[in-house]
Amino acid sequence: MSEPIVVSGPVREALAERRPVVALESTIFTHGLTRPRNVAVALAAEQQLRDAGAVPATVGVVDGVPTVGLSEEQIVTLGDAESEVVKVGIRDLPMAALKRTHGGTTVAATAFLAHHAGIGVFATGGLGGVHRGAATTFDESADIVALASIPILVVSAGVKSVLDVPATLERFETLGVVVVGYRTARFPGFYVRDSGCVVDDITSPEDAAALARARNALGLRSAVVVGNPVDASAQVDPELHDRVLVEAEREAAVSGLRGKSLTPFLLEHMHRATDGRTLETNIAAYQGNVALGAAIARALVS
Repeated sequence: MSEPIVVSGPVREALAERRPVVALESTIFTHGLTRPRNVAVALAAEQQLRDAGAVPATVGVVDGVPTVGLSEEQIVTLGDAESEVVKVGIRDLPMAALKRTHGGTTVAATAFLAHHAGIGVFATGGLGGVHRGAATTFDESADIVALASIPILVVSAGVKSVLDVPATLERFETLGVVVVGYRTARFPGFYVRDSGCVVDDITSPEDAAALARARNALGLRSAVVVGNPVDASAQVDPELHDRVLVEAEREAAVSGLRGKSLTPFLLEHMHRATDGRTLETNIAAYQGNVALGAAIARALVS
């Protein structure tokens, strides 16, 4: 019987030798970015980690097999417009195995598979969270529950700003997820630097590594979420962001959108209404998170 989860040779060797390893999700290039730029961004993120002295471990599903440490060929295949690639969360992994489908792994599935392989740091773009109106729809991302039960450190630019950020932080608090801001006491808002929510702050990669070590020493099983604001020069103008988001929500309500289709609709509307600025911000935030993830991974093994 074949292994249910494949960990690439370079990733296994790096972990065995206690070298820094950073996990990367695949939905950012299978579903989040436009083609063909998606593959270029994915490969550049891997090279960015190598240049920073860390080993990249891009996570995805290839022919139904969860893989930690995709090869360049596999990244190109998953990012190809001609490939049929589904979005895979934790609950979707068995079905992907049954149907032998290609899949881009979400934050939740990436965290699960990376932790399984023994990786302690995961860099992504924005997190999922509680959806607006969840008090009546009960709609929230599986990322929340996953991060409450997987002891990994996640670097992100905050919760996607089309979601209910205050409610998401409340859920993280309830579930025991440690949330901090990197060199800021204001939790970042993905496309903007400040979501309006206050969090504890840390000032260095060494602080982040110390938090993860303390979490492990206490036997806690939840994630540490490090909110890393996008550079000020790359954020979407906050006034433009708020105006466009209101417009997007109004259109979604008129169209009766909800559930899985709502977030992609809101993000696509904001992309169009900002003439593509949100895409550039997304990429800049991701690159910043990859850089910080590498620094934290180095601190963890030092």
